[in-house]
Amino acid sequence: MTSVNVRELLGRYPSSQDLAAYLSALSSRVSSSQSATPEIKSYADAVYFNYYAFGLSLLFAPINGYKPRSGASRQDLQDAHLILDGIDIYNSVLAKVPDGKTESRSSTYSTYPITPITITVSPETKEGTPRSSTLNITHSMVGKEFVAALGEPDRKGGGSGPSSGSIGIWVEWTRDGLMVEFGGDDSRGPQAWERGKDAPWRVISVFSPKNE
Repeated sequence: MTSVNVRELLGRYPSSQDLAAYLSALSSRVSSSQSATPEIKSYADAVYFNYYAFGLSLLFAPINGYKPRSGASRQDLQDAHLILDGIDIYNSVLAKVPDGKTESRSSTYSTYPITPITITVSPETKEGTPRSSTLNITHSMVGKEFVAALGEPDRKGGGSGPSSGSIGIWVEWTRDGLMVEFGGDDSRGPQAWERGKDAPWRVISVFSPKNE
């Protein structure tokens, strides 16, 4: 498997065969020493399966009145009452350091191992302009490339305040069920929106499209 349309996984149960095949494909791309077992974060209204070695976090939403116990283990969860509601994909970001070199700036998540990341979107922008219904994301894509492919976002935020203390800029195409958070030095600070066109992505979030 070289790529998969991750949007097709939404609505699946944690133990579904499609999801198992997807995770197996990711596992084949990382070091055998890296664990494929997720860290489970369980709450009454959401359960997170965090695959740090894969650069992946899966959000499962309870259905049918099910309320998972806080801190529940994998064995405690009732798979038949959980469906995949959101997918977060992580990317390492290169940041400048004082000596002019670069360093990796990322969370505890490794970089997602499969590229391109294929995501289906609406075949036209919110203004009605035709566009490709498939978005192929590489690890090196920056802000202006997302806008060129998708058009202007429905929502955006972040980037304000001192560079050292602000969050990175983010944009969301609500109608496409896609949010992109950016990283690196160009994504933070008072001029972040001027420089953000060249900021690399840090997190891709995929969810069900919503009508505004």
